[in-house]
Amino acid sequence: MKKVLIKGNDAVVRGALLAGCRNYFGYPITPASEIAEGSALLFPRVGGTFLQAESEIGAINMLYGAASSGVRCMTASSSPGISLKMEGISYLAGSELPCVIVDITRGGPGLGNIAPEQGDYNQIVKGGGHGNYKLIVLAPNSAQEMCDLTMLAFELADKYRNPTVIMADGTIGQMMEPVEFPQPVTSFPKKDWAVKATAETRENLVSSIELDPDRLEVHNQKLQKKYAIIEEKEVRCEEYRSDDAEILLCGFGIVSRLLQSVVDEMRAEGIPVGLIRPITLFPFPRKIIDVYASKKNVRFFNVFELNNGQMVDDVKLVVNGRKPVLFYGRMGGNLPTIKEISAEIMKNMRQS
Repeated sequence: MKKVLIKGNDAVVRGALLAGCRNYFGYPITPASEIAEGSALLFPRVGGTFLQAESEIGAINMLYGAASSGVRCMTASSSPGISLKMEGISYLAGSELPCVIVDITRGGPGLGNIAPEQGDYNQIVKGGGHGNYKLIVLAPNSAQEMCDLTMLAFELADKYRNPTVIMADGTIGQMMEPVEFPQPVTSFPKKDWAVKATAETRENLVSSIELDPDRLEVHNQKLQKKYAIIEEKEVRCEEYRSDDAEILLCGFGIVSRLLQSVVDEMRAEGIPVGLIRPITLFPFPRKIIDVYASKKNVRFFNVFELNNGQMVDDVKLVVNGRKPVLFYGRMGGNLPTIKEISAEIMKNMRQS
C-alpha cells in the first residue's frame, strides 16, 4: 500500500483495524484523543463498534467484557486516564484476557500537563495495579512502529492470553510521518475459552476471583510460568552501531530517535558510541544488555529518559555493578536537545 503522511495516534487506529480489531471502548484525553476520534470515524465503517464510555473506569470494564467474548478489542488513554484503569487492568491480567491498551504518556504526577513524558514506565512495566501480574509492553519510536507494533500487540495478546500495552510518549503520538500499511490480518486463533452465549460455551467461565488461597497460588504460579516464556521468546531490541562501542546509550520512544542522531554525530568525530533501544519494555532485553556489560571495551552505560529515572533501574539490575550506569533525565514534558545529550556524554567521558 502507498505511504500516507499520518500522525502516530492515527497509525494506531489503522494498525488495529488491519489486525482485525473491531471493538474500541474509550474516553478522550490529550494527547491520545486522536485515537478515540479516529476510532469513532473508522470502526463503524468496517462494521465495528466504537463506544465512548462515561469514564476511563467504564471503558476498561467494557474492554473486559468484550475480551471475554473472544473478540479483538482495544482502549486508549493517557497517563492519568491509565491510572484510573489500573484496577480493570489487574482484572484483565488475572483473567488472562487478550486485549490491547494504548498509553500515550504525558507529564505528571497528577493531571500534570499534556506535554510528552515517560513517567508511566513504572506504572505500566512494573504493574500499577494490584497482584503478581505482568503486561506485555511495546514502545514504538515512530509512526510506522505505531502501526506495526499495534498489529504485533494483538498477535502477542492472543498468543499468550495477556493484556498488551503500546506505550508511546506524546511526541510519538502527535508527530506526523510517512507510514506504509501492511496487508490486513485474515486468520485469527480459535478461542475455546471465550464466553459467546452459545450452547458450546455455556460451561465457560471468565473470572479473576479465586477465594481459595491454594487455588489462587496455583493460578499465580501458572501466570509466572507464562511470563517466563514471554521473557524467553518475545524480547525485541534495536542495537545501533553498538558492536565496537565503548559508551552505550540506552533509551526508548522519542528519546531513542534523539540518541540515534547523537550516535551518528559522535561517530563522525571518532567517538565510539552506540545505542541499545528496548522495543519491548516487558520482556526487558536483559540478555542483550548482559552481553555488553561483560565486554572489556565498554566503559559505561548512559541511560536517557523523560522521567526521574525508571528504566535505568532495570539496566542497573542487569549490569550489576560491572560497569557504571549513568542517568540523565528531563521531566515536565521537556525534551533534551542533541547538543544537551552530547554535552552530558562528553562530561561523563571525562569523569569516567
